[in-house]
Amino acid sequence: MKLKKILAMMMTAAVVFSAAACGSGDTEGDSSTAESTDASDTEETADSSDSDTGSGETYTIGICQQLEHDALDLATKGFQEACEEKFGEGNVQFDVQNAQGEQAMCATIANNFVSADVDLIMANGTLPLQTAASATSDIPILGTSITDYGTALGIDDFSGTTGVNISGTSDLAPIDEQAAMLKELVPDAKTVGIIYCSAESNSKYQAELFAAALEELGIASKEYTAADSNEIQNVVTNAISECEALYVPTDNTMASNTEIINNICLPAKVPVIAGEQGICSGCGVATLSISYYDLGYKAGEMAYDILANGADVTAMAVEYAPQVTKMYNPAICEELGIEIPDDYEAIEE
Repeated sequence: MKLKKILAMMMTAAVVFSAAACGSGDTEGDSSTAESTDASDTEETADSSDSDTGSGETYTIGICQQLEHDALDLATKGFQEACEEKFGEGNVQFDVQNAQGEQAMCATIANNFVSADVDLIMANGTLPLQTAASATSDIPILGTSITDYGTALGIDDFSGTTGVNISGTSDLAPIDEQAAMLKELVPDAKTVGIIYCSAESNSKYQAELFAAALEELGIASKEYTAADSNEIQNVVTNAISECEALYVPTDNTMASNTEIINNICLPAKVPVIAGEQGICSGCGVATLSISYYDLGYKAGEMAYDILANGADVTAMAVEYAPQVTKMYNPAICEELGIEIPDDYEAIEE
């Protein structure tokens, strides 16, 4: 046994000596190869530093959209496209769910996202935000198309950050400018009806602000609320019998039923000032328009900062639309005989 071990050791030493001898003859070539590899690695590192793909880790984001209408659709599209650009192709996956305006479905979707342990939840609308907040205090939540986060989340002293696992973007346009728009276009209006869905807390928040802005302008107002879409026809019919003009805030229920509103208001020659472009396209004469695509896109950038850069969602300030545009509905304005100033842009059909 000892002899076999000695022979094995001698053979191993011979192999090592032979390999060392061969290696010493190619030292220069190996050096250049190493330098070439290092340069390539450096170039790849530099390229990687200019990219937004982070570590290349794949993230899963659950998206709950309250219901289908143009504004929310654009916000979801902007969010997805921002994420795809920032994370890189193939590095982010979406589970997109539509709650069809139902709170119970929003809750089910949120709980399913939590069970699936998604990396982040995007809540597109107030109900998805509220149900996601109830479902998890750990998974980061980004809202979009939310008017006021303090109202939606029951934060009395909201100052721009929530202090919990929630942030996002807001679709609140300047309410005082909307009131001034109504006075400019409908100067004879003495009483304005403010119509919204009573189930949407953010709509009530806008209604209160708009009523206060009208009061500053010497115009009276009255609130009319519908619990759901089934009540809209009766509510609007009642409102136009008592008011010279209507205001519809950024309300998801109303946005899905603009045809009903228009079929009542247009024949009665009662103009509607809308809280956003989608509602204005369906039943309004004018609006202060914001880009829901841009709001969603900004939320997508925030998602990247949270997941790839480790940003603290609890300290992230809610972002607002960078600009608003005065827009009008040419067809309805012509039908009502309303002359539009030059600083308004037409909403294209």
